[in-house]
Amino acid sequence: MTDRDARRRPLAFLLDPIALLRLEGGLLLALSLLLFWKYPGAWLLYVLLVLAPDLFMLGYLRGPRAGAAVYNLGHTWLLPGLLGIIAILAGASAAGSIALIWFGHIGVDRLLGYGLKRPTGFQDTHLGRIGRNR
Repeated sequence: MTDRDARRRPLAFLLDPIALLRLEGGLLLALSLLLFWKYPGAWLLYVLLVLAPDLFMLGYLRGPRAGAAVYNLGHTWLLPGLLGIIAILAGASAAGSIALIWFGHIGVDRLLGYGLKRPTGFQDTHLGRIGRNR
């Protein structure tokens, strides 16, 4: 059996790390929305803040290396995870809402193929190149 034959099998996506990371992003988005609905959060807040993590792109004003570091800090589970822990331990519902919105943003980014950035440039991600010059 060749690699091409293996990719045609029903569960072939399990052998594709990029496909798995994109599916994982979709699941994170769905979980974020479900928990936000169950939490219950203000949907207007979700709509207003869902793109807020993209403010971490401002790091690129200091160059591609600093930009990648700052962007990645805002696009991993680290900060929203810490915020979620604080929300649970301190009973801070606003922090919990923000954490869920942040997780949703990360999820949609991964689902659409926007990965963590490499220091070589904004278009170089751990999920492959993005943009016109793929």
